[in-house]
Amino acid sequence: MKLVILDRDGVINYDSDQYIKSPEEWRPIPGSLDAIARLNQWGYRVIVASNQSGVGQGLFEMDVLNAIHEKMIKAAAQVGGRFDAIFFCPHTSADNCECRKPKAGLLRDIASRYNVDLAGVPVIGDSLRDLQAAVAVDAQPILVLTGKGQKTVDDPALPAVTTVFPDLAAAVTKLVAP
Repeated sequence: MKLVILDRDGVINYDSDQYIKSPEEWRPIPGSLDAIARLNQWGYRVIVASNQSGVGQGLFEMDVLNAIHEKMIKAAAQVGGRFDAIFFCPHTSADNCECRKPKAGLLRDIASRYNVDLAGVPVIGDSLRDLQAAVAVDAQPILVLTGKGQKTVDDPALPAVTTVFPDLAAAVTKLVAP
């Protein structure tokens, strides 16, 4: 099974320091939805793994998060793309849960649900915590320079095995290249 795991905010859609708190605030990064469709066409299962601490902070409720995801799913479908699953952590950092990246709980849940080893599986994110979670399960960390990526690329803690691309579309072009 070919699998790709994507962070949401800053990879698929524009990020905000004030959080994406409504479907109206969710806006795709140009080329990201087409990139997801290309992954699907090449036989990849596309799974989202996203920290959503705005829920835990009371900035928005689960029904709003579901509505945001519904908008994302419909937008991808309009260009022929689909998500196989969306995994998210609703907790804040103070909760010290296992599912909040940089811990690898979300990724381990994906591995368990799909009965796969994540070694070498591309995990595409824009923040150091996405990459650290990937390394923890021996996945391939890929940094995109959208979202927080431009700041992350200069972080001395950036895992040495990380590959870097300007955006999701460029990363996908490399993944599906023969």
